[in-house]
Amino acid sequence: MSAFARNVLAVLERTEYRRVEGGEDLEDIYRLRYKSYRAADMVSEIPGQAVYDSLDDLDNCYRFGIYIDGNLVSTIRIHHVTKKSPVSPSVTVYGDILNARIRAGDTFIDPSRFAADPEWSQIYPQIPYLTLRIAGMACFHFDAPYCLSTIQEDHTGFYRRIYMSEQIGGVRSYPGLNYPVVLFQANVHAIEERSFARFPFFKSTRMEQRLLFDRPVTGARAPLTVLPTARRSERAA
Repeated sequence: MSAFARNVLAVLERTEYRRVEGGEDLEDIYRLRYKSYRAADMVSEIPGQAVYDSLDDLDNCYRFGIYIDGNLVSTIRIHHVTKKSPVSPSVTVYGDILNARIRAGDTFIDPSRFAADPEWSQIYPQIPYLTLRIAGMACFHFDAPYCLSTIQEDHTGFYRRIYMSEQIGGVRSYPGLNYPVVLFQANVHAIEERSFARFPFFKSTRMEQRLLFDRPVTGARAPLTVLPTARRSERAA
């Protein structure tokens, strides 16, 4: 295992994931989005200092907070796109490219609203990997063969290198953001073996995936926090 992978796994041991449905935790991640985006001049000033939109309220949306030693360090939003639930951020901007595929039966995981606390990011450069790990787990849990990325052009090198993503949509505007975006797609099954070999911290157990994404039955409570299982998966491999 590389020193880089060991470093990420070491921080992952101190990490908790929390699926956020409401209350103060939800307000915290909306404020974190604003703090992160304003620091990078990605959004204009907003009086309420919170970033959210109608896509946050869709039934196919899952919002997460990522905590290290109890501190909220980042957040990400996941949409599971299917014929039954065909709306997501990428589909909103690139519907002319994606809608026909959705009608034909293709399914996607569409991660968005990745935001990291600027101060904690200086301490933990591993945060992007800890956060985007959730998108990979969603792909396996929902058996979605494709993962979309609507991202800044400056970030495309990361997605090409880590996920072998390929560009499928050109430069466009995204509502509310101060920069243009492009659409990339990763073929999950094509990169699975290579990804786990190079980045074992992306591994997870089925139990972790279910805890993160299964909706609780009526009257039951969703788990407050979920502990990552990459280390356990690596030992069992």
